[in-house]
Amino acid sequence: MYYFYFMKPAEAYILNQQEPFKSILLQLQILIELHFPEVSLEFKWKIPFYYLDGKPFCYLNPSSKKRYVDVGFYATSGFENYNEFLISEGRKKVKSLRYKSIKDINSSILISVLKELHEKKN
Repeated sequence: MYYFYFMKPAEAYILNQQEPFKSILLQLQILIELHFPEVSLEFKWKIPFYYLDGKPFCYLNPSSKKRYVDVGFYATSGFENYNEFLISEGRKKVKSLRYKSIKDINSSILISVLKELHEKKN
């Protein structure tokens, strides 16, 4: 396990993950920060959490027990696009996109969902 004392806690958390979680998280980090350069990566509730305009935007939650990574976000209203990919599993206000491997990441769906979420928050 690597410890990166000079990094933000969220970045160190990502780099300390076992594979395939580390690769999935790094790919998600690149995509999110490329398309939303104004986000701030924080370490909240023991997971990486992105903030946009000072408000929670999305979080990255690896589950080694269930073998996936969730990109979760608070979604109090429905989405116009890609509902078939959004997972709620009984959660009333949280939806997520779930990835079991780096190959599962469809960047156009991820960015589209996050753009729609961003538009709803503004």
